[in-house]
Amino acid sequence: MTIPPQYPEETAGNNMVNNIPIFNADETLDVIEKRLIKNAPDYVSLDYIYLTDQNNTLVGVVSIKNLVRNKDKTIKANQIMDKNLVTVGADTSQERVVYQALSHGLKSIPVIDDEGGLMGVVPYDTILQLFNHEVQSDIFNFGGIFHKVGDEYTSINSTATHMIRSRLPWLIIGVIGGTLAASLIAQFEELLSSFIALASFIPVMVYMSDAAGAQTEALIIRSMALDTKLNIRKYLTREIIVATALAGASGLFAAFLAYVTRQNLTLGLIIFFALFLSIIASVSINTFAPLILKKFNYDPALATGPLATIFSDITTLAIYLAVALALLQSP
Repeated sequence: MTIPPQYPEETAGNNMVNNIPIFNADETLDVIEKRLIKNAPDYVSLDYIYLTDQNNTLVGVVSIKNLVRNKDKTIKANQIMDKNLVTVGADTSQERVVYQALSHGLKSIPVIDDEGGLMGVVPYDTILQLFNHEVQSDIFNFGGIFHKVGDEYTSINSTATHMIRSRLPWLIIGVIGGTLAASLIAQFEELLSSFIALASFIPVMVYMSDAAGAQTEALIIRSMALDTKLNIRKYLTREIIVATALAGASGLFAAFLAYVTRQNLTLGLIIFFALFLSIIASVSINTFAPLILKKFNYDPALATGPLATIFSDITTLAIYLAVALALLQSP
């Protein structure tokens, strides 16, 4: 029987079951095997035998395979049990549960309380379902699709009406962001008309900053999902170093191509400084957006796709045009 949903959704507690084989670690293999055969139909999960002490504290596990192939049935379970336990708490996110199972090659994950008492396990079939759900959710969010509209999940079998409702909001936001970007460009029409080469490099600037930002956001969301105790300061320090290197290399290469194709040193300088600053700005936006959303208990993946792209694009255009104006007006 599955544990009643007394824990928040998308946590280990909400996905665990408690009708599992639990035995005292001091019992012999013979006793355990006989009771296991007798009660097998009642168990939801039979991947592992969970061993506890007198206080119901989880002390080890024994796989069914090791139990069956051990010929000496007179020894106690604690003599062959695995003490290197991988466990989660009831409030652990389901993303973390999936990561722990996959990274350690486990078929189920035990759930324990603060004192180490065994509460239940998240079984193998549930872990697979959670994995599929999380992958779909992240893919939809990266694409700017609301994963859930009302009570209907977005899937390959969703109706056309549902798909429109799930995708349209981000596209509307994108139109608003694009209009703001167009208004920004309009403020520099005189500058662009006097130096038309600037306009031709706008797609390059926008694409490069978006690409760098998308890479950054994918990495930090994955890191946050896999490591609930992520060292933010260490991560940000590394990301700043990486962003600076990427911005410098990309800026130099783009500036070189701009100079070669247009034979204009000023244009090359504009491209270098603008792209350098734009990539750093885009990386910063796409790094801090998921962190801020997580702080306010929102899914970090919601910062991906259209939302972060809008802010990144507007920032990139502002930097590009500001740098161009500053260098072209300098003596």
